[in-house]
Amino acid sequence: MASPTVLVPLAEGFEELEAITVIDLLRRAGIEVTVAGLADGPVRASRGTQVLPDTTLDAVTGCDWGMIVLPGGLPGADHLAADSRLRQLLQEHANAGRWTAAICAAPKVLVAAGLLDGKRATAYPGVLEAAGHGDAVSEAVVRDGRLITSRGPGTAMDFALELIEVLVGEAKRNEVEQGLQRPAA
Repeated sequence: MASPTVLVPLAEGFEELEAITVIDLLRRAGIEVTVAGLADGPVRASRGTQVLPDTTLDAVTGCDWGMIVLPGGLPGADHLAADSRLRQLLQEHANAGRWTAAICAAPKVLVAAGLLDGKRATAYPGVLEAAGHGDAVSEAVVRDGRLITSRGPGTAMDFALELIEVLVGEAKRNEVEQGLQRPAA
């Protein structure tokens, strides 16, 4: 059976913890992750870390993905929300019934793409309200249909583990989590 495929788009000003945690944990679970910059070359994160994406968004827009995951951070999420190519890709992806996930400020991208209408979602406090989505909840991770949202850097590990569970199952999630040596809740 082929590994699920995940696209993680990166824009200048993305949140390091959210992007790297998701990429790392999904890869630990054997999931094929492709990191795509909005443009060619390294992408500088919100705290100055530079990441060299695998490819560009233009190079992968015709591909089918099992999931698209949007890291937050500012102004990264604003750049993602303003990108018409990404909005179109997200709409096509959702219309095909595939998984979409966003964390921290990135759920505003889902609002911009029209994907949160009538959906329960969470984000960094105030983000969804400012984007015009008044139904924000305060849970760490929220799953509504094929959409998964999360609060911020402190919930990135829980978010990534949830993504693993929906893509490859609870057993793989538990295996990855056990290897992380997280303290019991």
